[in-house]
Amino acid sequence: MYDSRTMVSARQPLPDPAPAAAPSSANGTAPRPSADPLSGYQPTNRPLWLEALFPLDWVALHVSPVYYGFGVPRGHGEPVVLVPGFLGDDRYLTEMHLWLRRIGYRPYFSGIGRNVDCPDLLTTRLVMTIRQAYADTGQPVSVIGHSLGGMLARAAGHREPDLVKQVITMGSPFRSVRAHPLVLSAANFVRANIVRERRQRREVMNTCFTPECNCHFVASLRDEPPLDDFERSAIYSKCDGVVDWRSCIEDETELNHEVTATHIGMAFNPDVYRTVAQLLAGAA
Repeated sequence: MYDSRTMVSARQPLPDPAPAAAPSSANGTAPRPSADPLSGYQPTNRPLWLEALFPLDWVALHVSPVYYGFGVPRGHGEPVVLVPGFLGDDRYLTEMHLWLRRIGYRPYFSGIGRNVDCPDLLTTRLVMTIRQAYADTGQPVSVIGHSLGGMLARAAGHREPDLVKQVITMGSPFRSVRAHPLVLSAANFVRANIVRERRQRREVMNTCFTPECNCHFVASLRDEPPLDDFERSAIYSKCDGVVDWRSCIEDETELNHEVTATHIGMAFNPDVYRTVAQLLAGAA
């Protein structure tokens, strides 16, 4: 079994790799962006086999009193938007959607479709849902995002800080994209397909879908503008077999909440649900 004690403590800052020397040209101009679409992404040897255990998260949820609303603080009709992770759509968050309704919240699916498109475009769709949730309830919206969905949630919070009460991320590598090489390969495959489809319409640039892109989504990952306009919390697991958990935590340790779950299983894990209920109620 994966031993989380061999990992660095979550309270230690995420080490940055040593920067490579930037090539210089004869005329002193800045080098052109790398041709490698994954430059800036960092592969990591996560124990991907752990993700095969995610059905255990689902079973544990269904035998837990938390799933039936016992032992957790309840809501009073506050709006909550759920955002799926990379390659997923809203349907796999149905369990959490039904549970949130059961404990007194007004949940919304993200409405972004399958999470395989330009993150900046997906953020725009998410913002539309947040605006609708706010119009329906007249209350600021809490946004919960799984994996890449958490990064979209943070970007949406930047765009509409007056409408977003808080953002809760679940296994979201917002500090740096450090993931299993297979996940990075899948991301590159998706990027290549989108670029190929849209290049003829001149809807993309060479830096699109890379860390070198200058869109609003990438700017939000650099914390531009500052994150003081909405509350934020990060749920992470040292048993995550997809992304490096150290890239999923905030600098302020009080904003981080550790659970024991697989990456996929965060959408079905009783520890996650309990933590989410406490965060929504302001009791964490």
